[in-house]
Amino acid sequence: MNHKPSLDSTSANWQKDLAYVIDHIRLRNFPKALAELLATQCNISTILMVTYKKSFKPIILHPTDPAEQSPTLRTYINQAYILDPLFNAIQTGINSGLSRLIEIAPDSFETTEYYQTCYKDFDLIDEINLIIELDNDVTCAISLGRKSSMGTITRAELNRLNEIYPIVNSLVRQFWLSQSQEYVQYEKSEGAMKQALNTFGSGVLTRREQEISGLILQGHSSKAIASKLNISLGTVKVHRKNIHTRLNTSTQSEIFTLFLVHLSELEATTSSSDASLSNKIALAG
Repeated sequence: MNHKPSLDSTSANWQKDLAYVIDHIRLRNFPKALAELLATQCNISTILMVTYKKSFKPIILHPTDPAEQSPTLRTYINQAYILDPLFNAIQTGINSGLSRLIEIAPDSFETTEYYQTCYKDFDLIDEINLIIELDNDVTCAISLGRKSSMGTITRAELNRLNEIYPIVNSLVRQFWLSQSQEYVQYEKSEGAMKQALNTFGSGVLTRREQEISGLILQGHSSKAIASKLNISLGTVKVHRKNIHTRLNTSTQSEIFTLFLVHLSELEATTSSSDASLSNKIALAG
């Protein structure tokens, strides 16, 4: 969603904008009202509000209008998020507060197939994420993106976002307390997603090669993988060569394609199992 705010930090305007958001805290359009408030504090191209839960697919809080959701965003929500640096940082326990994507992304993020086939389509040169812990292992991430034509987010804008973060944190937590049931009823079990990286290459790759292939897909360089797994760089290179040999691939793009096929097969199996269970329950009833 594109925003063209006129930044104004005067007390009267700030209080008026904040009051408007508070008035909507128990309404479904609260996320949109909050997005408009944030747009007055930082010149941004896009705002995305998403909740993440370990065993479920992400839920979009804003934008909810299908007309504002690009095919790339739908691909992200349905599949590609599992390779997203932000998603993985949340899974490993990133602290609440502001996080710049470049600070949490793996060192070879821009060379990943995920970046090239998904993230790059957003045309963002900078991204700031407001991380808010909600309840029951749910985390809300508000991603403020800046397209390349606008340049990176300035220090003054970062300072403003840091100053209002405690207020945004409280507002979102209160909204979730009153409105979470309106969203969680639509959440879909991660199912296959939860297993995808752990089982990719089963029966073909060794357990260590599976672990390394997952790190490769997430954007870690050989050097970073060596450091992360406490093994030598040479050992990582040998594993990478073996992975390509066993999978009959030669590029990271081909590994990514195989991963998506594996993911689709797992999702189909999960859906089939869920349908079978539903039929058994219906028959028993």
